[in-house]
Amino acid sequence: MHMNKLAYINDHPHAIQEGETILQFVKRSQGDKLIPTLCDVSHLKPFGACRVCSVDVALKQDGPTKVVASCHTPVAEGMHIYPSSERILKLRRNIIELVLTDHPLDCLTCEVNNNCQLQEVAARVGVRDARYPAGKDHLNRTKDLSHPYMTSDLSKCINCSRCVRACDEVQGMFVLSMAGRGFESRIIKGMDTSFIESSCVSCGACAQACPTSAISDVYESKSIVVDKKIRTICTYCGVGCNLDVSVKDGKVKSIQAPWDSKVNPGHMCLKGRFAFSFYNHPDRIRTPLIKKNGAFVEATWDEAYDFITSKLNEIIKENGPDHIAGISSSRCPNEENYLMQKFMRAVIGTNNIDGCARICHSPTALGMQRTFGTGAATNSIEDIKCTNCMLVIGANPTDAHPVTGAKIKQAAIKDTTLIVIDPRKTELARYAHYHLQLKPGTNVAMLNLFFYYIIKENLVNISFVEQRTEGFEEFKQHILSLNINELESITGVDRDLVREAAIAYGSAKNAMSFHGLGVTEHSQGTSTVMLIANLAMITGNIGRPGVGVNPLRGQNNVQGAADMGCQPDQGAGYLDVTNDEMHALYENFYGAKLPKHIGYKIPQMYESALQDKLKAMWIIGENVVQTDPNTQMVIKALSKLDLLVVQELFMTETAKLATVILPCASFLEKEGTFTNGERRVQRVNRVVEHLPGTKPDGQVLTEIMQCMGYPQPDYSAQGVLNEIAQIVPFFKGITWENLGENGLQWPVNDGGIDTPILHKETFKRGMGTFYKQTYKESVELQEHSKDYPFIVTTNRGLEHYNSGVMTRRTPNEQLIAEDVLLIHPDDAKEYLINSGDMVCVESPRGKVDIKARISTAVKKGILSTTFHFPEVMINNLTSDICDSDALCPEYKVVAARIRKSRGKYRDPKLK
Repeated sequence: MHMNKLAYINDHPHAIQEGETILQFVKRSQGDKLIPTLCDVSHLKPFGACRVCSVDVALKQDGPTKVVASCHTPVAEGMHIYPSSERILKLRRNIIELVLTDHPLDCLTCEVNNNCQLQEVAARVGVRDARYPAGKDHLNRTKDLSHPYMTSDLSKCINCSRCVRACDEVQGMFVLSMAGRGFESRIIKGMDTSFIESSCVSCGACAQACPTSAISDVYESKSIVVDKKIRTICTYCGVGCNLDVSVKDGKVKSIQAPWDSKVNPGHMCLKGRFAFSFYNHPDRIRTPLIKKNGAFVEATWDEAYDFITSKLNEIIKENGPDHIAGISSSRCPNEENYLMQKFMRAVIGTNNIDGCARICHSPTALGMQRTFGTGAATNSIEDIKCTNCMLVIGANPTDAHPVTGAKIKQAAIKDTTLIVIDPRKTELARYAHYHLQLKPGTNVAMLNLFFYYIIKENLVNISFVEQRTEGFEEFKQHILSLNINELESITGVDRDLVREAAIAYGSAKNAMSFHGLGVTEHSQGTSTVMLIANLAMITGNIGRPGVGVNPLRGQNNVQGAADMGCQPDQGAGYLDVTNDEMHALYENFYGAKLPKHIGYKIPQMYESALQDKLKAMWIIGENVVQTDPNTQMVIKALSKLDLLVVQELFMTETAKLATVILPCASFLEKEGTFTNGERRVQRVNRVVEHLPGTKPDGQVLTEIMQCMGYPQPDYSAQGVLNEIAQIVPFFKGITWENLGENGLQWPVNDGGIDTPILHKETFKRGMGTFYKQTYKESVELQEHSKDYPFIVTTNRGLEHYNSGVMTRRTPNEQLIAEDVLLIHPDDAKEYLINSGDMVCVESPRGKVDIKARISTAVKKGILSTTFHFPEVMINNLTSDICDSDALCPEYKVVAARIRKSRGKYRDPKLK
């Protein structure tokens, strides 16, 4: 704040801030009562459409005044502002009367619309009736009810353009626009079509911005006075969006995006905003179930606990604790994940604990720990605002992480350099300056080619490399020894295009990278992550705003589950369970004898079960039958167990195989914390009470620990968070209270100060380390490409989430009701396949029938599909080949062959 620079409101001085508009200055100094607004929206650019915010301004006291729109006029030193002069009050009343000619007059007085913002502004300026007749004949326009979530009644539209600006500036879809002139001007969707026929992605930003319900969502009714609004965190991807949840009579009525959120100001995707109705769906399991004689029988909680306890004690006595394993859930809060690993270690006595990070981002954690010392994002997503170059490799964030994807797209539209490395033409690829459409599985070869040109073009940041890294000379010699002709052939990408992209990244003042499962879910996933880290180090893009390595986490709390110790080699806080000092620390803290050897990772759990070396598994909230690779092998492994306990919301494909099912609570019924992909720990607040018969997962774990004889205190999220802060070093300064509404990015010190940027002065491990990597063709292709010439690569869609357990129980299924197979036109022609035909896809593991969609998004020889629907079960095709270091499955390279299916396509909506 510049205290020596003053401006005057009604002749009273106030300090001004750099870059403020008059409206911002007056609101900050005097609150929001002096100047009403209609077209202005926080976090949207000033627009000046309605002029309701007009004020009188003079350059000196008693000087001549002029009328200006305060929303986009900068405040200046010495300026005298009169927000409520008689001339201004008269002008505002006249403007509102004119606006009302474009709006049904009954909206001004009808109780049903008592929350209409236009009504509020009209009341503030003193308008109770309009003197003017309707200015145009549109007050009986047909409503658009085509979409399951979005509606429009443009008879209420006042042409403020807030919806258009939200679509453009928040989501970047440019679906809405203004057509016509004068009295004929109106909002249109796409080429003047309906919501469902347009390219709308259902983010709801337009509905949230609309002041009159001309565009609205089906849940957010202006006529309903809710009992309360509660801030919590989304249950879907790792962006960690904040939600303002409206509750009426103990039920969720709607969800909006808070404008003051650091993660998602005024923005959500359709899953976060709309796909919440699963929480009280009739399919919810509402009582414990025990399988007897092949059928599930209802049981009490005590009966279930007694049964489980007896079985676990029997297995421990007869076989030992290492015959029991657990899989925790990245959909559960930190506190519940912490308890799960503590249960397995301190109560059962085994390190056989893992989580879904094993099958998605375990190479990220391992690769970044090896190079940097910390396996987490180095920067914040908001750093996109200050970067000059964005590298997106193996990720499709507009579908899988939509809020982050929109930010990347917006930056690219504004000409921030965007490089996309991906086998598919994703939405971001259309906005990219460079799209390197490589063959699946060749990331290592591609990045080595990148390094070759960075070195050859003298783009190495020598001072950074010399002062903060080690191993560079050996790495450099390895890169220069490679055959670039061979690398070009392996990747299938023109070397000149790679050279241009490498120069763009290497010469940028600030460059940041984003990577996803297209990097990690490969046999060389860990190698690729280490090369991405090397790329940041070789160019000095570490330790300041707008740079760094930023993995896009696939599930809402995959970062937190790993932080809490849900892996077999590291306990809570990533402390080595085999280290004598760390082992003693854990034993003293838990007051129990703990195992010292590394436990099973998830693939090893299945292998051990098949070999009768594992007798029991406990799975929380993971549908491994549908999401893990080689489905039939997973089913065989789980079926061999003596005891399979599943904590779930619904009867999933995995739950069907359970011995005991324990019905648990959804995220809306819980308290705790989630940690998003940028290390931001945020409070999850209970919105509604858990359904009768169900329990929060943390309460279940606490009660089973107590049944097994361990003195775990009764469950409370805040109590467990306090315990976590005592054992996890980077949670040391976190308390429930100091997280506030926007959370803190770990590490958090004793004083509660968080760390938005890692590795500013030094790396966690000291010197950053370069690791040379050599491309190796996947064993899958080495062994099977002759008989299975196609490559299937899996991905996610915008409308659904993972195995679709939650989203398929919402109206999202009306938007996308099936998985489809993308196939290049040349391949489709060769195999006589048309869009809509059923195709049989066969791999060495099995085959599936799936509907074809001809698309140039994939290259010839490449097939792509999602895995959201159990009717297809695409993981019948995928192999159990894994990254050799992290044991992350290779979902992205599956050898396959295709033929036109003899079966006829059946509409999935027909039951």
